[in-house]
Amino acid sequence: QVQLEESGGGLVQVGGSLRLSCAASGRSLSWYAMGWFRRAPGKDREFVAAIGRVGAMPNYDTYDDTVKGRFTISTDVGKNGVELQMNNLKPEDTGVYYCVMSRRPGAAPRHYESDYDTWGQGTQVTVSS
Repeated sequence: QVQLEESGGGLVQVGGSLRLSCAASGRSLSWYAMGWFRRAPGKDREFVAAIGRVGAMPNYDTYDDTVKGRFTISTDVGKNGVELQMNNLKPEDTGVYYCVMSRRPGAAPRHYESDYDTWGQGTQVTVSS
């Protein structure tokens, strides 16, 4: 059974930084796309970032426009997972952040929820103004 375990959430002030980590067990990330979604209070879940193999690029990353330039997703081979470095945080970044892994090997990192069949339990990020 594939499981994802997130860590690193917390409370931070506007302009601060946090680093989220996600470790996968039961499946190697080598051929699977991984990413992050979030759900803000009272809103639908939304895509944040994803990383995976695209053609000859083993770590192609993609971001939602709202976080581009502030967030960076990277793989952590030692932990068989991914990390999300979040800088210059804003109040609208507040929410529960979910780590995800793609449904099939070789999947490109995309923003569609349906691409991902494994979800972590979520970690809370709160940005105070």
